[in-house]
Amino acid sequence: MRGLIPIKNLNMKVFKNLFLLAVSAAVSVCANAQQSGIDSTGLPGDNFSLQGALEMFQKAASPEDFEKLINEENNNVNNLDLNGDGDVDYVKVIDKVDKEVHALVLQVSVSETENQDIAVIEIEKTGDENAILQIIGDEDIYGEQVIVEPASEDGGAFNFYGGSTHSGPSADAVQQRNGIVANVWLWPSVRFIYAPAYRPWISPWRWHLYPVWWKPWKPYAWHVWHPRVVVFQRPFVVVRTHRVVRAHAIYKPLRVTSATVHTRHAASVNHYRVTRTKTTHTGPGGTTIRTTTTVKKNGHLKGKKTTVRRRR
Repeated sequence: MRGLIPIKNLNMKVFKNLFLLAVSAAVSVCANAQQSGIDSTGLPGDNFSLQGALEMFQKAASPEDFEKLINEENNNVNNLDLNGDGDVDYVKVIDKVDKEVHALVLQVSVSETENQDIAVIEIEKTGDENAILQIIGDEDIYGEQVIVEPASEDGGAFNFYGGSTHSGPSADAVQQRNGIVANVWLWPSVRFIYAPAYRPWISPWRWHLYPVWWKPWKPYAWHVWHPRVVVFQRPFVVVRTHRVVRAHAIYKPLRVTSATVHTRHAASVNHYRVTRTKTTHTGPGGTTIRTTTTVKKNGHLKGKKTTVRRRR
């Protein structure tokens, strides 16, 4: 055809370079699109599954066993790299005990001198054969305190109204159902920590001193990691209320944070807090509870307005 130059007459080196550049750009665009999925917040909490941790605790025979389960790569609970060294962090477990109240702290050694709490499992015995628990994700890791608990047999959670508009690390686990608080007394790990001879578990591991069975791996990209953890969200629900009050009171003054983690993730945490401004709950009888929150850039609450509308 007139006006067309045969490919064989082109400079093949230039053509090859242009082709490779186009392929590289296409791959980069696809990778970025996949990694910034709709459920990703960019927060460190994206890389630790609170629901997965509860499932491992349900399976574990003891806190020591639980620590091993959450750190095994194939269990898909932990994908954290808080200090950015390119390796997944080891999460240790420390049990804070006061009589029949337990606060099992999940913590990472960020450096030789700093530790950061990831979450805490708060447990209270409420009867001879009754116990309740919740896991609370740390606000520096999840942008806010994220509270997760086992669903009751009907799939709901007591006094919980779902429908959050935000897309936080566990938002897609929110369920709009009411139920009762699940009794976790039959969980082996719960029975273990309430045994008369139990000595509170304090992980012996620390910075650069880890068990021989543990080998860190390179963190997975979001588009690979997210499909692995969504399977944990069905048996557990996100709630808004601290039920394990005594355990939470014990843990609160003992919370440990890292200046390194705070500084490294400040931009993403502050962005999350600024942009997550509206929450809508649907209560009993169709009552709509709409909360609008204005947040300063440093994450502190500036103003809050709650409107309740009842269905006619």
